[in-house]
Amino acid sequence: MEQIQAQKEPIIIKILRILLGCLFIFSGLSKAIDPIANAYQFGDYFHSFHMDIFQVFNLFLAYALTIAEFTLGVMMLFRVKMRITSLLYLLFMGFFFLLTAWLALAEYLEVHHGYDFGIVKDCGCFGKVIKLTNFGTFMKNVGLIIPTIIIFMYRKRIPDIRLNSFFQWGIAAIAIVICFFVQLYCQRHLPLIDFSDWKIGENVADGFIDIPEKTETCYVYKDSTGNEIRMTEDEMMAKYETDPDFFEGKGDPETEIKVISELKRAPIQGFTMWTEPDSTGQFSDCSSDLISAKNNTPLFIVFMDRLDKTQADVFSSPTFKEIIKYCNEKGVDLVGLTNSSYEESVEFAKKNNIPFPIYRSECDPFKGPFIVRDAIHANPGILYIQNGIVKGIVGACFGAVAVRPGRGVHVGVAADVDVPRDRIRPDGVRDDALQDAFAARALE
Repeated sequence: MEQIQAQKEPIIIKILRILLGCLFIFSGLSKAIDPIANAYQFGDYFHSFHMDIFQVFNLFLAYALTIAEFTLGVMMLFRVKMRITSLLYLLFMGFFFLLTAWLALAEYLEVHHGYDFGIVKDCGCFGKVIKLTNFGTFMKNVGLIIPTIIIFMYRKRIPDIRLNSFFQWGIAAIAIVICFFVQLYCQRHLPLIDFSDWKIGENVADGFIDIPEKTETCYVYKDSTGNEIRMTEDEMMAKYETDPDFFEGKGDPETEIKVISELKRAPIQGFTMWTEPDSTGQFSDCSSDLISAKNNTPLFIVFMDRLDKTQADVFSSPTFKEIIKYCNEKGVDLVGLTNSSYEESVEFAKKNNIPFPIYRSECDPFKGPFIVRDAIHANPGILYIQNGIVKGIVGACFGAVAVRPGRGVHVGVAADVDVPRDRIRPDGVRDDALQDAFAARALE
């Protein structure tokens, strides 16, 4: 009886254990639904710490960390091998507490003292579900390290679940398998729940494009008594039609620029679509023209993060030739967008016979913004946009696959092309039976 009483878990410890377990499960799942984004995050960290030699392990580490976090959360929640679990929790949180402490300090030094460490701005702790600053992440870890230490100190007071060792490790194994296959599915297709800024149905015109300042030119005339008469150009034309003699003897008007509405910055800054240089060698940003609520013309944007990493053979495939044919026949705008330089774009287009213009979005290799890379997890990949809204997603490297909630997998350029899941081969590439349907049904 005394032994049973000694093993009873204090209520406060139980609450802390459940909260920690649920938080780790949530954090693991938030990354599991988008393993490619998680791999990008590892790449950013390695690049920031000048450890690019480890870039080849990005995807492996993304899988491994997510599985570890999710599995630890399950083990904590169900009291599986608590002495081992509490120790692993402490090691896990201790490492990330120190890491985020440095990141928060480095960001402070960058912002306030002019240092340039090239640190990653978003820790990626909760994938794309919740975005935190480095300081916010550090404060989160301060709040987590305390209950983690308490759980570790009271680990002997927390009894394991009433199962033998085989079944306890079986729970951990099931958690590993579930997390692995969730990541594998989302890598092959699209995230089960898409939290990206370019998901289907997202108004990217509102999210990425500034609304320019609206001005109006007023012309100021003076009558014979010296009173000022202000008229817009339209008012002048209307006045001239009704009273052509009105302007006689009034001389040249003065002009005034009246601001009707101020410049409205988009919530997400940094997205540009720089064109090829004109005859004077000047580049222009056409993003506000192409991605606009007023642009009713369907637009296909081929996102190519870095041209030296782009799978160029996609552009000579029968599938992509059908896309080009469709765009030419239906009057669909087809453009490319990359983070690479103008010179690299010209060379890439010439080498691969690219029949569409390639625009550029400026991106610092350390600080970003990594909009082109993060828009679609394929290189190349295509987004179908109309009236500033994302209508469909095509992962060109893995076959034309898009997802819309409640309707399963959709194959083709647009999300409206509905094909059952069993028509998608395991590698994500469409089978030959869909080739004809693709050209005939896309966007129709």
